[in-house]
Formats: sequence, structure tokens, C-alpha cells
Amino acid sequence: MSEKTTSYYVPDSSPWPLLGSVGLFLIAIGGGNYIQQSTSKVANDGSMGGIILAIGVLWMIGVMFMWWRDTIKESIGGLHSDQMDRSYRQGMLWFIFSEVMFFGAFFGAMFYARWLIVPWLGGEGIGAMTHELLWPDFQAMWPVTTAPDGRTTQAMGAWGLPMINTAILLTSSVTLSIAHHALIAGDRAKVLWAQGATIILALIFTGVQAYEYVHAYRDLGLTLESGIYGSLFFLMTGFHGIHVVIGSLFLIVTFFRVLKRHHMDGNNFAWEAAAWYWHFVDVVWLFLFITVYWL
Repeated sequence: MSEKTTSYYVPDSSPWPLLGSVGLFLIAIGGGNYIQQSTSKVANDGSMGGIILAIGVLWMIGVMFMWWRDTIKESIGGLHSDQMDRSYRQGMLWFIFSEVMFFGAFFGAMFYARWLIVPWLGGEGIGAMTHELLWPDFQAMWPVTTAPDGRTTQAMGAWGLPMINTAILLTSSVTLSIAHHALIAGDRAKVLWAQGATIILALIFTGVQAYEYVHAYRDLGLTLESGIYGSLFFLMTGFHGIHVVIGSLFLIVTFFRVLKRHHMDGNNFAWEAAAWYWHFVDVVWLFLFITVYWL
């Protein structure tokens, strides 16, 4: 590995930010159309949402691969100075902060619906007239399992699959912490088995959540059309699931880098960034488990 430079490195012009924006645009358009199509009462409405979404996801995976490839070449080429390392750390911290604000919006929507809208619809306080005019049979309770048209659904319990996934994620944080300490100590073998265990647990979590969605649709009648509770349930857990997949990819990339004996010489911020992101994903899940499933 080349000696680290002492000057600030300015990379060449890169196409990946622009191409990444294109991929995100495709995901946004495709995802929105796919959800609209899946909840539409009109069958075969001609929407290409699913195809556009798949193209956007594959596009983003390709962009991430090429972008990370270039960054890894810069790192092992000794082009990243201490100042660049500080810039990366600050950038990752701001990125995680933006993700906190992203999920904060969803938690805010849920709290607003649960503690303000539901009591108003039930006739409490200033909502007495609203209750009589809009939904006189509404009972102020959470989760809302009855729609205005009389359709009912069941809420997802906390002590089945969600509890299993909570145990899985907490265990994955432990194994990743073991890997982190082993990385600092220079124990490559221990890093590999502990990080490998973390990746396996991450994949199991994703599989369990996919089965949970099947169970929700098939057995509980809980769908995106199940009122405010169903919409928030799938939005909050679904976006968290997407972050789990991204974090898993991050961990897989750094795992293969350790296999190639990267990160073992103290130049390991990419590995630490993956660990930061994964611990963030775990903390968000704990809040989801408590507020969405348990309370």
C-alpha cells in the first residue's frame, strides 16, 4: 500500500454524482407509480412503476459499485491525507444526521396522528363537531383497525416476528462491535468471522421482515390501504428495511476489503463508516419496535 500523502487531495471530475441522481430519480418515480398501481382499484392500468423501480435499483447498485471502486483505489493509492480523513468523518456524521431527520419526519407523523388526530376524530376537545360530522361511529383507539367503509384489519403484534428481528439486530450490533475491537487489535481472522456473522444476521433480518409482510397481507389484512396505521406501518418499517439492505451492502464491501487485507494498517475509516451506519440502523429499529409494534 502506498504511503499516505500529506497534502489535500482534490479528485478528478466524476460522473457518479450525476448518474446517482438519475438512479434516485428513477427509484422515486418507479416506487411512487408502483405503490399507486398496487393500491389502485383499476387492474392493468398500464403503469410501468415496477419496471422503472427495478431499473433504478440496479442502476444505483452499479453506480455505488463504480463509485466505491474509485474511492478504494484512491485510498489504497495513498491519496487520502489526514485532512481528507477528517472530511470523510464529518461528511458521514452529517449524512447520518440527515437520516435521523428523515426518520424523525415519520415518527412525527405517527405521533401527530396518534395523539392529536385520533382523539379529535373520537370527539375529544375541539374535535366534537368533527366526530359528529365525519365519523360518528369512530372510537379513539390506537392502532386504528377500522376504516370508514367498515373494513377491519389486525395490528401487528410485538412479541412474534418483530421481537425475533429485534433480537437479531441487537446480536448483530454485538458481533460488529467484536469485529471493531478485533480490527483495532489487528486480529484479521476475528474480524472476518465476527463481521461475517453480522452480515448473516442482517440477511436473516431481511428475510424475516419479508415474511412478516407476507403474514401482514395474507393473514392480518394489514396493507397500505389499511388507513393511517397501515400506511405508517409499511412506510416506517419499509424504509428501515431499505436502510438495512444498504447497510448490508456496506458491510459486505468492507468484508471483502478485509479479505484483501485492507483496513488492517489503520487506514480503516470506510470500515468504521459501515459500522456507524449499521449501529444507526439498529437504534432506529429499537425506536420502531417500541413505538410502532409495542406501545
